[in-house]
Amino acid sequence: MIDILNALALFSNFVVVPALAYGSQLALGALGITLVFGILRFANFAHGDLMAFGTMVVILVTWLFQSWGIGIAPLPTALLALPFGILGAIMIALVADRAVFRFYRKQKSKPIIFVIASVGVMFMLNGIVRFIIGPDDQAFADGARFLITFREFKELTGLGEGIAVRQTQALTVVVAILVVSALFWFLQRTRTGKSMRAYSDNEDLALLSGIDPDRVVLVTWIIAASLAAIAGTLYGLDKSFKPFTYFQLLLPMFAAAIVGGIGQPLGAIVGGFVIAFSEVTITYAYKKFLRYLLPDDMAPDTLVQLLSTDYKFAVSFIILVVVLLVRPTGIFRGKVI
Repeated sequence: MIDILNALALFSNFVVVPALAYGSQLALGALGITLVFGILRFANFAHGDLMAFGTMVVILVTWLFQSWGIGIAPLPTALLALPFGILGAIMIALVADRAVFRFYRKQKSKPIIFVIASVGVMFMLNGIVRFIIGPDDQAFADGARFLITFREFKELTGLGEGIAVRQTQALTVVVAILVVSALFWFLQRTRTGKSMRAYSDNEDLALLSGIDPDRVVLVTWIIAASLAAIAGTLYGLDKSFKPFTYFQLLLPMFAAAIVGGIGQPLGAIVGGFVIAFSEVTITYAYKKFLRYLLPDDMAPDTLVQLLSTDYKFAVSFIILVVVLLVRPTGIFRGKVI
């Protein structure tokens, strides 16, 4: 029985806890993608770099606060800087819409034109972020590091294996729950949220009902940019900030949105956790885990790792391709991309 509990603790520490945090980050990022696709009707390839831009603003303001001795220990100072990052992401998203997407919207261009334009915006944002903060890793997390350490868990339970929960992991899950709850309340309960849903379902009928399309577009960008800044900051706190990493995150976020059903907010959340748990479980080395569960003569000598962590994003790509081939509408029957 002790061996089973040790195996569960080991699996929880290296798979469940990291996947919950990573899945929350992907879910928030995928929500922004699915809102833009569902309401503005195009796949925004600049979303990953919008996350990077918002996070960059958070980092710069965090460093400023730290130099002034301002903090909210034991919580990270980045939480104080997050509103500035959200504001920065909103401003750059609205500038991009006014300078680029608005023109094509008035021309009633095809979605592929918007996609190509979003790629241009993506490279522009990527260049701006790299120019301002540089291409290297940037650390900005402070405050308490762990909620519970290996040693504390072992002393509490008497097990040979421990579970360590970093503060940033717990913070990610809590913030994600609060943000998602607020978003669903907004979409379901407020007049603006209902207008956005109506516009997404049937644009012509919504216009006949007196819904202002410019207002819908404005609110959509505000929400998508806010989600991008929050998701990017939580990812940076939990791991590290590097501009190219956010470009790479585009694949798992799109995979999450499509797996859940693009255009469906609930699908984006479910898809985020599906992708996260798939990536972590497939790239985890099960050698020690199986040694707790199997007799000594059957214990493996190899790592028992299906894929190296270097191929983590390949898991997202494979899942994405399978879903597009088998069920293009995703789990919750979203729009076909």
